[in-house]
Amino acid sequence: MAVESGVITTVADRLFDAIEKGDIATVEQLWSNDVVVWKVADRDRDKDRALRVIGWFMDTTTARRYEILERRLFDGGFVQQHVLHADGRNGKTIAMRVCIVIKVNAVGLIDRIDEYFDPAEISPLLDGSRTTEKAT
Repeated sequence: MAVESGVITTVADRLFDAIEKGDIATVEQLWSNDVVVWKVADRDRDKDRALRVIGWFMDTTTARRYEILERRLFDGGFVQQHVLHADGRNGKTIAMRVCIVIKVNAVGLIDRIDEYFDPAEISPLLDGSRTTEKAT
């Protein structure tokens, strides 16, 4: 069963809006229970572990903003290039260029995320981090 492009666009918009607002509950609602999250130089993460990483990011930053450079839909998902701007609680900022591929299942939930970025670009947020669950 194909996922309508309007559903995919709505899921994408809601996901990035929730992260910008620090709304971890909405992020969790958008992910299927079996979601697999992979990022460069890492292993696959299950939902609980991936949510801990997103939670760490939200707790470590005071403001987040996505500058979407391009988004292309494909049957069952989308690929997006963006710059993630964030202000850290430690006073440092990042502008991290990311390419992300997200697959959306037939009921409109995200079931696969593949994220590509340079891990060195998040390192300014790691200075003075209050937790051991780091994003890299």
